[in-house]
Amino acid sequence: MKKIILTGGGTAGHVTPNIALMPALKAQGFEISYIGSKDGIEKSLIEAAGVPFYGISTGKLRRYFSLKNFSDPFRVIAGMGQARKILKKVKPDVIFSKGGFVSVPVVQAASRLHIPVVLHESDMTPGLANKLMLNSATTICCNFPETLRHLPEGKAVHTGTPIRAELLQGDAEEGCRISGLDHSKPIILIMGGSQGATAINDAVRRILSTLLKEFQIIHLCGKGKLNPALNSKQGYYQTEYASDELKDLFAACDMVISRSGANAICEIAALGKPNLLIPLSLAASRGDQILNAQSFEKQGFSKVLLEENVNDETLLTSIRELYADRDRYIRAMADAGSAGAVDAVVNVILKACQD
Repeated sequence: MKKIILTGGGTAGHVTPNIALMPALKAQGFEISYIGSKDGIEKSLIEAAGVPFYGISTGKLRRYFSLKNFSDPFRVIAGMGQARKILKKVKPDVIFSKGGFVSVPVVQAASRLHIPVVLHESDMTPGLANKLMLNSATTICCNFPETLRHLPEGKAVHTGTPIRAELLQGDAEEGCRISGLDHSKPIILIMGGSQGATAINDAVRRILSTLLKEFQIIHLCGKGKLNPALNSKQGYYQTEYASDELKDLFAACDMVISRSGANAICEIAALGKPNLLIPLSLAASRGDQILNAQSFEKQGFSKVLLEENVNDETLLTSIRELYADRDRYIRAMADAGSAGAVDAVVNVILKACQD
């Protein structure tokens, strides 16, 4: 039996593609283990999937001043030692890294032990963690074809991003039962990533009374971001986070409003849901979400509203325009077809084991 260690963490976007790969990896005879951060979101998600989880120390390299910039390098060094011990114990044939800073010590330790490493980059341009790992990788998979020019020649392959198969098996009626909504008005699913998005939450709530005259709302707010005063609003359902029930909420909705993290928008496109993307602003990010959104807008998959342009009028107008043009977006996503990303990535992993 072949052994593989998956790694990645910090956000759900660094974990869900790994989970999407697991059934196909098991079908190929892989024994799967996972290395993540001790207290990250990945621990509960991976343990729920029934996969052995190893937690290590991790740090983050920030692009801004923080006192943690002085202590985190020592955490990374400690994490590398911990990762090395785990790799020697498990003896994997290959490492697959989805990114996030927890992956850095794992990949560096694997490189020193001469274990092949496959990286995956979801965004248009590589993030800082993946940049630190490029030289240690055997192969780098990417989501966007445009990303190939930012990666080492001869190492990179365009695979797309693995999508969880269960997302395509949602039940709309079950989604309505969970949310308490019905089909009397179109349903909008609003999501801001695993941590929620305060800017989107606030903007939606400001126009909620007007929105509810035309639409119903399923609102994934993020941890600690519920507004109990809105629980009595007819046609409005809010929850911090959706896990197993997400597939049913997706099935029930007619449109999606979302941040533009690469994994989220690939899932939305695979489901063929007309969507309004509000990417994280340059003031709060390196701009990867803006590039992702622009690519999907160019392909006709998404309508985009930049965060700095969000106000009551622009948000309401964008939602109404998206609904009016929904058939055009659905056709564009359907014409794109399925990239078969799970099979493509698994084939890369198998090749890395053989080389």
